[in-house]
Amino acid sequence: MALPAHDIADVSLAAEGKKRIEWADRNMPVLAQIRERLEKEKPFVGVRFSACMHVTTETANLMRALKAGGAELSLCASNPLSTQDDVVASLVHDFGISVFAKKGIDRDGYYRHINACLDIAPHQVFDDGCDLVNTLHTTRTELLPNVTAGCEETTTGVIRLSQMAKDGALKFPMIAVNDTDTKHMFDNRYGTGQSTMDAIFRATNQLIAGKVFVVAGFGYCGKGVADRARGLGADVVITEVDPTKALDALMQGFRVMPMKEAAKIGDIFITVTGNRTILSKEHFELMKDGAIMANAGHFNIEIDVEWLEANAKKSSRIRHATDEYQLANGNRILLIAEGRLVNLGAAEGSPAAVLDMSFANQALAAEWLLKEAAKLAPGVYEVPRAIDKEIASLKLKSMGAKIDTLTPLQEDYLNSWEHGS
Repeated sequence: MALPAHDIADVSLAAEGKKRIEWADRNMPVLAQIRERLEKEKPFVGVRFSACMHVTTETANLMRALKAGGAELSLCASNPLSTQDDVVASLVHDFGISVFAKKGIDRDGYYRHINACLDIAPHQVFDDGCDLVNTLHTTRTELLPNVTAGCEETTTGVIRLSQMAKDGALKFPMIAVNDTDTKHMFDNRYGTGQSTMDAIFRATNQLIAGKVFVVAGFGYCGKGVADRARGLGADVVITEVDPTKALDALMQGFRVMPMKEAAKIGDIFITVTGNRTILSKEHFELMKDGAIMANAGHFNIEIDVEWLEANAKKSSRIRHATDEYQLANGNRILLIAEGRLVNLGAAEGSPAAVLDMSFANQALAAEWLLKEAAKLAPGVYEVPRAIDKEIASLKLKSMGAKIDTLTPLQEDYLNSWEHGS
């Protein structure tokens, strides 16, 4: 069988990758149910999808669902360190999906892969961070007339898309899958929280109990990291710029302070803001000897790695995915996963049971867009609430849980304004 177009590390890794994809599938019952229906109905026949996402076992099962529905697919990586080369090999060899991704590829190769992924002239796009959509709007504008719509997976991508829409630059509708209740609750909070701690353990084998653990940003992801760190016995400090989020953190029992104060006392620092230069020279020089830093935001701009590379003495990699920098004052600070998304750079990302929800949203949103995209002006839209509720119901059922339903009397009360006290 001829393989589809691809640029991957080693196709001989396919057998191991297939085992891992199938293991993840066993923990993704909602997406599996959707795949079974799509395979019967084939709604995506004749539809081309380009996807720029973390190429992991869970993403592989989303690709399987879309292909089962008849789609033509091309996939590239949204982060050079998150690619799982055995999974890539299996997608190409066992599932006939075109993939352009290699773990650790440089910046030029990263964008070469995005462009190769776009060469199929997609009708819909999946993005995780907005790099593919940005490329469409800058260097591949000839493809824009083909694109009807797309889905964005992460907070950073939604921020970029919203700014594009505000500036009148966005040329097609995008669904903010990141903003659904099921994505926020499962992926951002529970998934990022657990997988960030997993990455710290794998990279440093540090005891968390008793450490001063600084979390920059108290959005859904920051809340998840803070909760998991507190559960492991850490003294958790939150830094924020949003007064409402800072107040929320304070009322949940966390210490809240500016980063310049936190830098003096922190043992472990996690950035998860979606913004840039959260930790920089002014903070590095205040840190303790042996302080550990990692980034759980999408892009590698939250920690000023460029300054470290230019101004600190870098040791050879001292542990898995961990580099040590010695400052002029003699203190050593450790950086995990080169300042890139730590839960995928030093671990395996969110568990499959978590991403089951996110990718179920992706699949159903893509199906919804087949009928609705033509009615939507360019802009950023929420996933229809009915889809999010359907996914929550399927997940509850898969976990053996049942809930109440409204009685006709209760329905009538909620739908009427005439009932008083």
